[in-house]
Amino acid sequence: KHRLDELPQLLNIISGNISLVGPRPEQLALAKKYSVLMPDYNLRHKIKPGLTGLAQIIQGHVKTLDETKRKLELDLLYINNRSLRLDFEIIFETIKVVISGKGGK
Repeated sequence: KHRLDELPQLLNIISGNISLVGPRPEQLALAKKYSVLMPDYNLRHKIKPGLTGLAQIIQGHVKTLDETKRKLELDLLYINNRSLRLDFEIIFETIKVVISGKGGK
């Protein structure tokens, strides 16, 4: 409910494997599948993956291909517009989700 299962990811942030904010990493098998179905999918790998991201606070978990396409759009929107201010906004919204125990908007 409060995403406590994500706490071990803090070690990945400290070690530099992932960022605090960025596109969430995807399972390798799914990433390969999506890169075939969506030609721009690999563009989300231009930056380090993150613990939280724009897609997570706006959309939350995805189940369908259409939802995954929307997630990609949000990831690319973040990549093309990333800034310290946007990162802080995403972090603030993530904290609200964690405290409330609710998913993305």
